[in-house]
Amino acid sequence: MLGKFLIAAGMLATISLAGTALGKRRWEAGTSALREHIEAARLPVVPRTVDLDALNGLSPPVRRYFRTALRQGMPMLASVRMQHRGTFNMGSQEASWKPFESDQLVVTRRPGFDWNARIAMMPGLPVHVHDAYAAGEGVLHAALLGLVPLADMRGGADIAQGELMRFLAEAAWYPTALLPGQGVRWEAVDADQARATLADGAVSVTLQFRFNAAGLIDTVQAEARGRMVGKRIVPTPWQGRFWNYQMRSGMLVPLEGEVSWLAAEGAQPYWRGSITAIEYQAAK
Repeated sequence: MLGKFLIAAGMLATISLAGTALGKRRWEAGTSALREHIEAARLPVVPRTVDLDALNGLSPPVRRYFRTALRQGMPMLASVRMQHRGTFNMGSQEASWKPFESDQLVVTRRPGFDWNARIAMMPGLPVHVHDAYAAGEGVLHAALLGLVPLADMRGGADIAQGELMRFLAEAAWYPTALLPGQGVRWEAVDADQARATLADGAVSVTLQFRFNAAGLIDTVQAEARGRMVGKRIVPTPWQGRFWNYQMRSGMLVPLEGEVSWLAAEGAQPYWRGSITAIEYQAAK
């Protein structure tokens, strides 16, 4: 009996290893294709350097942010590559935090990104995730072992809007993309807040930024972002929070953050992470 059990266990382990290897190859091929699509939609970044003297028309908290986070004459950013580590809440009713590692490509003009994550559901059973905005389309694709689909959404409308919101919120990591010359329109709110609107073709989003006492981005909030509840997308208030600002390539950027749904019963965090590596490409 023990011998048969060991043989069966060995066969299952072999099948699992084979599935993991196949899933990894397929996922890597899909990642390459998605990122080629994002790269193909690139536009020239103009101007090529930061001009802080051109910001006089902005509200005081926005001007202070740019003057704190950036340097006069520094290169504008064309793209960013980041790596993260953290935990992701996989529970819909009760919290179920799972560790993840991810790498992310961001192209600032035309806006585009791909967050490529590996979430450890349990030992030997990772879920691979693409959360992306590519040439005006939103993408959400998740697959167990990179093979078994768990979610597969692509297109415009709500999903594209939600992904462009993510691009705009995460610009705290690539702050030259928030400058007015990069398509962002700023509106004053009060001494600590301002609204930013970004349009990409037919997709337009607005987020409210709150700045801390140091003049840096504290929180970014949307009145409603599409949230998956079962098989439905439900508009729900949403917030990103940033901290631990450090100097990287001459810019002050946050190295830690948390993302939450602001449900009626209170904030429900679902992403907590830190940047472990970040590399910038300047506009040419």
